[in-house]
Amino acid sequence: MSTTHTVTEIVLPGPVEPAGLQVRTRPMPKPAPGHALLRMDATGVSFAEQQMRRGKYYDQPAFPFVPGYDVVGTVLAVGAGVDPAMVGRRCAAVTKTGAWASHLEVHAGDLVGIPDGVDPAAAETVVVNGVTAWQMLHRIAKVERGGTIVVLGANGGVGTTLVQLARHAGISVIGTASPRHHDMLRALGVTPVDYRDPAMYDRIREAAPDGVDAVFDHIGGAGLEHSWQLLRRGGTLVSYGTAATKDEEGNSQLPVLRLFGRLALWNYAPNGRGAYFYNLWGGHWNISAFRARMREDLTQVLRLLADGVLTPQIAARFPLSEAAAALTLAESRTVAGKVILVPDAA
Repeated sequence: MSTTHTVTEIVLPGPVEPAGLQVRTRPMPKPAPGHALLRMDATGVSFAEQQMRRGKYYDQPAFPFVPGYDVVGTVLAVGAGVDPAMVGRRCAAVTKTGAWASHLEVHAGDLVGIPDGVDPAAAETVVVNGVTAWQMLHRIAKVERGGTIVVLGANGGVGTTLVQLARHAGISVIGTASPRHHDMLRALGVTPVDYRDPAMYDRIREAAPDGVDAVFDHIGGAGLEHSWQLLRRGGTLVSYGTAATKDEEGNSQLPVLRLFGRLALWNYAPNGRGAYFYNLWGGHWNISAFRARMREDLTQVLRLLADGVLTPQIAARFPLSEAAAALTLAESRTVAGKVILVPDAA
């Protein structure tokens, strides 16, 4: 492959406002052994990038770096040891960083095929969000048909996927969101609650007076105690973020470490309830098992998307060069679903 071709990528130079993102170009690489070169067809803005730009994500790399937690792309070339039949296939991958680029190199073991006929932007909505939702619901909480769950931020990227997976599994859902998203949630079969209501947790208890089987909480902070108290005996609290502390000064790991300590105390208390922190990268030390689990779960979610069980919730699409505007919109908390980045027009 000629190195006269270039890669355009978005760089996060430090803890800056979205307008401080930088656009740079570099020569297009040849894929290393075991890797594939992808042309980005769609990537997205997740809460992780919002935290990373503040320098607040738990284990983010040192600045500067290219953000981008997941990607859908077409394989253009493969390195030694990779099946040449991969070239031309559309695949998805969870990357943690690096996906906000026109092209990127990905380990072939991280690639999961996209079903034919699925729009790349639609697929992008359920890559990291879909795996996160699937694993929290089915691998951690293990809520059975007929159960009831609470999803905080049910209008968000993970939230909208989680409620659809739950409804498909015969689970009742109470979801918190701004009132402007309540009609959308009702259309998905969710009982909506205003997240700005000072009596929000009382409203949830009114909807589920006997308690719920699981609460999915990405907020953390002082409200986590209220989430814990919503559970019936045998219920599970799944914490998967610390949005409440996103603007705190100081060490970005401290809120997470405090959260771990609180969940551990609750989890081992003799009260019949469980409390867990979901980490997508848990078990990454055993890379072969991690990749197998990721491939199995993402394949399940993509099949549900292809079959029409999941409706992609696309908040907006921006060309890659307008990543700053995309990030600003995602941080505004005014949209439902996921903000998508697509290639710039030729």
